Amino acid sequence: MQLQVEARLDYDFHGPVEALLHLEVAHWPGQRILSEQLSLDPPIAWSRQDDPGTGERRLVFAHAGPLKITYQALVDLDPADHALTGAAQATVASLPVEALPYLRPSRYVESDLFEQVAAADFAGLTGGDRVAAILDWMGRAMAYRAWASHATSSASSTYMSRAGVCRDFAHVAVALCRASDIPARMVSAYALGLKPEDFHAVIEVYVGGRWRLADPTGLAQPDTLVRIGHGRDAADIPFLTIFGQATMTGQSVRVLAPWPDPVRAPD
Repeated sequence: MQLQVEARLDYDFHGPVEALLHLEVAHWPGQRILSEQLSLDPPIAWSRQDDPGTGERRLVFAHAGPLKITYQALVDLDPADHALTGAAQATVASLPVEALPYLRPSRYVESDLFEQVAAADFAGLTGGDRVAAILDWMGRAMAYRAWASHATSSASSTYMSRAGVCRDFAHVAVALCRASDIPARMVSAYALGLKPEDFHAVIEVYVGGRWRLADPTGLAQPDTLVRIGHGRDAADIPFLTIFGQATMTGQSVRVLAPWPDPVRAPD
């Protein structure tokens, strides 16, 4: 599947201010960047801080005043199986080293506070079956609602309020998975069909011997997600980190399927 992603950010930097931009599509297995363009208006000097281990790509710059950031990319996604049902849970001893940090609590995911909840509400389930049950419970118990949370809302506060946006849903899902000894991390992505269109936060869990994507909000299909980056929680994957003061004056995100897959004639 080919998807075209577009993002535009308009900011007024109360500067000079340094910033770290993280909205480019990651170099990641299963997705290939066919073409892309990143522009800053007015043109300014910048440098790169890409991560060769994760394929994540970041741009660093300093600026004062208005700035328009525009990014476009055409990405080819390979088909992938993200099925959870029946995917076995790994023992801690058999996990790859890179999965171990995603078993522990983090800034916005206080998974240690969820251990009794996970044990009581999802007893008898392990691995992908438990993750599927967690997502099913969230779909019934939680409401997707803008302005129900704020920038410092954590998994515990969202669990109590039972409402939030994709960031909050992801934090709760990750917390319940980690409390179940299932490695889970947060993924920032472009998502096809998301309404309203925006940067999207989903989760990735290590079950069945590999990482599998899932969307706790149920608003996007895992096989239509274009990865930007991943981390322990929202603190690791903001699309723009500003080391100073700035005001957002505009933002838009679009994901399009520019060429529909050909329809196969019946045999």
